[in-house]
Amino acid sequence: MASSSTLFQSSPFSLNNTKTKPYYSLPNSPKPTHFTIKSQSQPTQPQINLTQSTNNNTPTTPPPPTTKHRRPADQNIRDEARRTNISQNLFSAKYVPFNADPSSTESYSLDEIVYRSQSGDLLDVQHDLTALKKFDGAYWRNLFDSRVGKTTWPYGSGVWSKKEWVLPEIDDDDIVSAFEGNSNLFWAERFGKQFLGMNDLWVKHCGISHTGSFKDLGMTVLVSQVNRLRKMNRPVVGVGCASTGDTSAALSAYCASAGIPSIVFLPANRISIAQLVQPIANGAFVLSIDTDFDGCMQLIREVTAELPIYLANSLNSLRLEGQKTAAIEILQQFDWQVPDWVIVPGGNLGNIYAFYKGFHMCRELGLVDRIPRLVCAQAANANPLYLYFKSGWKEFKPVRAQTTFASAIQIGDPVSIDRAVHALKNCNGIVEEATEEELMDAMAQADSTGMFTCPHTGVALTALFKLRNSGVIKPTDRTVVVSTAHGLKFTQSKIDYHSKGIKDLDCQFANPPMQVKADFGSVMDVLSKYLQSKAPKYH
Repeated sequence: MASSSTLFQSSPFSLNNTKTKPYYSLPNSPKPTHFTIKSQSQPTQPQINLTQSTNNNTPTTPPPPTTKHRRPADQNIRDEARRTNISQNLFSAKYVPFNADPSSTESYSLDEIVYRSQSGDLLDVQHDLTALKKFDGAYWRNLFDSRVGKTTWPYGSGVWSKKEWVLPEIDDDDIVSAFEGNSNLFWAERFGKQFLGMNDLWVKHCGISHTGSFKDLGMTVLVSQVNRLRKMNRPVVGVGCASTGDTSAALSAYCASAGIPSIVFLPANRISIAQLVQPIANGAFVLSIDTDFDGCMQLIREVTAELPIYLANSLNSLRLEGQKTAAIEILQQFDWQVPDWVIVPGGNLGNIYAFYKGFHMCRELGLVDRIPRLVCAQAANANPLYLYFKSGWKEFKPVRAQTTFASAIQIGDPVSIDRAVHALKNCNGIVEEATEEELMDAMAQADSTGMFTCPHTGVALTALFKLRNSGVIKPTDRTVVVSTAHGLKFTQSKIDYHSKGIKDLDCQFANPPMQVKADFGSVMDVLSKYLQSKAPKYH
């Protein structure tokens, strides 16, 4: 049941940049009634432009609008950033063992090439929260909001607009970005009302991104750090990953942008040529290996231990720093109001932790006062986390993943299992699963209301159906379903469904084309019957 894909790209947001003199101070000013907010490489206190009264009735004349000058023709946005951005190194981050005891002193610089702790556990990127907390939640909200929709380098990116919370010490000139992020959060009005009886259902379409999946959010961070390491003459010749499709597409695109060699390990005969075309087109060195994803993952770990190839899989915690910005972005798009539920498809399980981390940081730093409950949705054919959850978290057992249309989450031994469990336990989270028929039907139902979803989104929608039917999610709960990739990457699965060509599936929502003779009478008969079936029925 291989899925097919086509390349998908979208243009970044583009608005004229307002150039202003750099300004920096701590946020001690009174609450403003009007902001003029400036974007800088380090946090800047929004300048305040108050229209005050000279007496009880007569306001002063507002100042004339400032002229927006275009940068010189011989400069690009990187040149402009070099000239105007302030670099003060107020913030820092480091690697620490994931979920380590507070007494642990083990840590590593982000400039070290290290993937696991001394005991072999996963690492996490730990930010200096004491420094970040010198600025209150209102300050961070205003700063992040001020950068949305700009072309200022690097803040036009939804990831790098939160640079202080991602890689605070990287030089702007080392960043490799396609202005990813800023993806659509849309109200699924008809789908929610018609199929679920919900009035506040939203879909975060992370597939509206440079290579058509959420993987861009993490890859811009990882490849930017590799770019920095290479400039520091660290022993990194290329970057490698094991992939079921989307990771390799993101890696190859960002490496190509920076002129860094990329190496991709793909499981042979498990992804389509359409999915394969992205890394091929971007010049990656692609190895098709006769094993599954877990086998590819084992090989890439062994290879990167011996050769100067930087590991790009989510074992590397840098990617999660970019992926967590999708959670922050959701809060931004709701004007910093917290949804009740966020449902995320899960395979290697880094993404569910990334969303938790983004929400948790926002609460910790005072941007919001709570976090949503998270749901991790797995395909029933690759469901080790679901089985672990159903056992009451008693014992984790890897499974041998079976073929699923949700090919990107066809993973039986997820690297980030500990991260996912930590996230779910700390937000009262839930795990659900979807059979192949359930996920394909859910995808077709969503498409029938104007969406064009991927099978992984079908997994998340199935989880939503089940939690609504059981009453866990209420009809008035504000719920966000995370769509991780664009449906255009999985057109073959849709063709197979609507042609009813999938063995053992009823495809009950299939909409095949009607075969009609090429004469007026036949066409009129078919259309008349169709219109009669769609006509409003009055009682």
